[in-house]
Amino acid sequence: MTERTVSDVIVDRLTTWGVDRVFGYSGDGINGFMGALRRAEGRVEFVQARHEETAAFMAVGHAKYTGGVGVVTSTQGPGAVHLLNGLYDAKLDGVPVVAIVGQQSRTVLGSAYMQEIELTVLFKDVAAQFVQQVSAPEQVPMVLDRAFRTAKATSSPCVVIIPHDIQSAPAPELEQEHGIVVTAPSWSTATRMPRDQDLEAAAELLNSSERVALLVGQGARHAAGEVVAVAEKLGAGIATSLLGKPYMDETLPFAAGTMGHLGTTASAHLLGNCDALLIVGSNDPWTEFYPPPGSARAVQIDIDERNIGNRYPVEVGLAGDAALALRALNQRLQPRGPGQWRTDVEREVSRWRALAGERAAVPASPVNPERVVRELNGRLPGNALVSIDVGSCVYWYARQLVLPPGVPAHLSGTLASMGCSLPYGIAAKLAHPDRPVVALAGDGAMQMIGIAELVTVAHRWRQWADPRFVVCVFNNRELTEVTWEQRESEGEPRFAASQELPDFPFAGYADLLGLKGIRVEHPDLIGEAWEQAFAADRPVVIEVLTDPEVPLLPPFPAGREKAESMRTALAEEENGGRALDLLATYTGQEERS
Repeated sequence: MTERTVSDVIVDRLTTWGVDRVFGYSGDGINGFMGALRRAEGRVEFVQARHEETAAFMAVGHAKYTGGVGVVTSTQGPGAVHLLNGLYDAKLDGVPVVAIVGQQSRTVLGSAYMQEIELTVLFKDVAAQFVQQVSAPEQVPMVLDRAFRTAKATSSPCVVIIPHDIQSAPAPELEQEHGIVVTAPSWSTATRMPRDQDLEAAAELLNSSERVALLVGQGARHAAGEVVAVAEKLGAGIATSLLGKPYMDETLPFAAGTMGHLGTTASAHLLGNCDALLIVGSNDPWTEFYPPPGSARAVQIDIDERNIGNRYPVEVGLAGDAALALRALNQRLQPRGPGQWRTDVEREVSRWRALAGERAAVPASPVNPERVVRELNGRLPGNALVSIDVGSCVYWYARQLVLPPGVPAHLSGTLASMGCSLPYGIAAKLAHPDRPVVALAGDGAMQMIGIAELVTVAHRWRQWADPRFVVCVFNNRELTEVTWEQRESEGEPRFAASQELPDFPFAGYADLLGLKGIRVEHPDLIGEAWEQAFAADRPVVIEVLTDPEVPLLPPFPAGREKAESMRTALAEEENGGRALDLLATYTGQEERS
């Protein structure tokens, strides 16, 4: 019988914390841990990614789609370095992740040994809440318990570094004595209710205002009903942050959609004309799209006191759980009947929805990417899981996709890292193998790391109760978002050497992997492609040849000024005529609507 080691203790502790899946990539620095996972006989599944970066993204995705703690592991040196991007994604989006990282044996540390990196220094910023290198076997349970408690309490990544020789050491028998701390793998949270005096002040401010807007973020994920109830009582309109989009019913007549550069004109009108702003669980960084300072009085609800007043001058802060705070606040609000403000908001929402339809119908060469996403409406299964990559496809998701109630959709919202959609989708599918997954990605993100993770999909899909895993690739042979950013922000014409991407046969590659590839070159075939994908008996890659010249125009009125900079840059481009024509079409539609 194999002697029980510290690594077996690690696996037991993970099981007690409810961990059933660890993402990672093996290496000699975690060989002890790998052996314990093998001996655990499936109690904790090891999911091999194609790269440590995507393994970290999978851990983030697991946390986002399940509400639990994502766990990732890697060896020391390059493996540890590769984790950073995914861990920063967790930090910036406020997601609990625990990374278990190997290290060289204690006896060689400090000798400039192969792959030796000072890992506590490497991780000290991304895991600012908790990073600890274990120095003795007796320390392991306590450090793991602290990592999980801290990750859950602070919604952040925590890192545990375990040298190789400790992983393989005999499991200790812990007894309470001087120099030994015995802990329990348990955690509970307190009820977080704002103070009465703050609730009274917030109610007084909102009751005295005439044009109230709500800005709703991911902190309202369990408070959708309470948000709508407050908006109804105040005759208010609702805008969401990008991360808050999945938690609001965007079919409501006063739901103005996503705010910010990639948002809707209805949200721009709502936030630009309100006299009171109620921020609920949002820390959205698009501050130039908030009400102009001084034009609106503000109340902010956030579970983390550090976020209150972080993006906008707030008069009243309500530190607490969003649902509890909104219920208590609602009891203090004075109901008001339908007024001119609500009428104005609903008119702007209707105007935006008509404009979004017009934009999706604009002819492009060969396919308008807005139509690709719009055609998904009404076809997306009600139990689907959606992941979105970073790039121009985020704009079309934010503006065109109406999510069915309860359908989660996640992306790298604050770090805004390309390459997240496939790892997120895989994590979602492993957590819910009986539900279909849809991943929206640009060709840049796919070429960066998505193509490699299609290998993981091909390797695993036969184990899934529902084999549907649909990847829609917007293939425009261009880093489109950055191209338009160069035109808009710098007034710079397109720089082909940096922006043009090599063509890649995404649908053909899917066929090569034993998946199903569908190539779309005409807009009338988009709907049929979605239907084929959802009817397929295996994962599908829909490769749509989209037009990079469709403009990424910010919502008006800000978009009016930005369009001038775009025109200036396009006038210097040898082949900028068609993009100028499309920009003129978009701005003309905006001005007429």
